[in-house]
Amino acid sequence: MSNVPSAMQPAFGSLTFFFPMWNEEEMILRTIGVATETGNDLIASGVLRDYEVLIVDDASTDATGKIADELAAADRRIRVVHHAETRKLAGSVRTGLAEAISDLILYTDADMPFDLDDLGKALRLMQVYDADIVSASRFDRTGEGAKRALYSHLYNSMVKLLFQLRLRDVNFAFKLLRREVLEHVELVSEGSFIDVELLSKAQRLGYYIIQFGVDYFPRERGTSTLSTPSVIMTIVREMGRLLPSVRRVEPLPEHTLRRR
Repeated sequence: MSNVPSAMQPAFGSLTFFFPMWNEEEMILRTIGVATETGNDLIASGVLRDYEVLIVDDASTDATGKIADELAAADRRIRVVHHAETRKLAGSVRTGLAEAISDLILYTDADMPFDLDDLGKALRLMQVYDADIVSASRFDRTGEGAKRALYSHLYNSMVKLLFQLRLRDVNFAFKLLRREVLEHVELVSEGSFIDVELLSKAQRLGYYIIQFGVDYFPRERGTSTLSTPSVIMTIVREMGRLLPSVRRVEPLPEHTLRRR
């Protein structure tokens, strides 16, 4: 499966697959099944020493939490964190990043918008280019509709202009990052702007971010709320509120950053 050659010692230590979930009873079994299969393949091919699967249940009102607990009881590598009250995407992301215990963290959505086999390529790129973050972008997103594609184009253009973030498709849920990045990036966003906050602060601190393209599979089951007017307004408000603080972030000293 992997593009990373096997070796006597694994290329990487441990990795956390992190999935924020809210009412994902239709997806959870398939998603966690693919994650564990991918993790086992990466261990067998000498890429990883170990992995865990972390589910953050954002106070789901369906059977997501129950199913997650059953999966965790049956597999030591699966952990579940439950929110007593819904904290939305940003709250779930902050919880997951704080709870992840591995050397590397992959943050993505429960609806698996890409083939998890692409993780092998992302790890290969991280190793070859000694990157701190690998962020994926979609080759083609027209399958989700013209309106959402237009929103995405306008949003990414604003982000590039205001934050000098030299990346495409910044909100796409494929972020592979080294744990040490989180030791210096404090996330405060309450909405979907959290992806830009993470990437822009990391870039300004001096962390090396690379990007590659993946095939995109639009959600077919469950409900996405990321294009609703309320979510869009929250993103715009947070963009204005956090822009000054992001611009104040200064590069870390060279000795603090990993040597390449």
